[in-house]
Amino acid sequence: MTDTKQPEALRLADELLFAGRFAYETEDGAARRRIARNFKAATELRRLHEVNAELLEALKVLVENGGIGSEDMFDDARAAIAKAEVTK
Repeated sequence: MTDTKQPEALRLADELLFAGRFAYETEDGAARRRIARNFKAATELRRLHEVNAELLEALKVLVENGGIGSEDMFDDARAAIAKAEVTK
């Protein structure tokens, strides 16, 4: 078995596919769980949108400069990549 963690977006996508309720749950409990799950999914989508925008901006800056840039440009790109690689 590998020790790698699944990206949060993929975990939430899998969880969103389950629309039922567990045997021990009441309908109200299942509805509350789905609301909490949907909130987490929305939060993760917003985070991914922000990460994507940062990666796109860093890539544009590097491309506009022909791949030649200051260390600050590369530091920004590295920071955006590190943020994108975060898993929970």
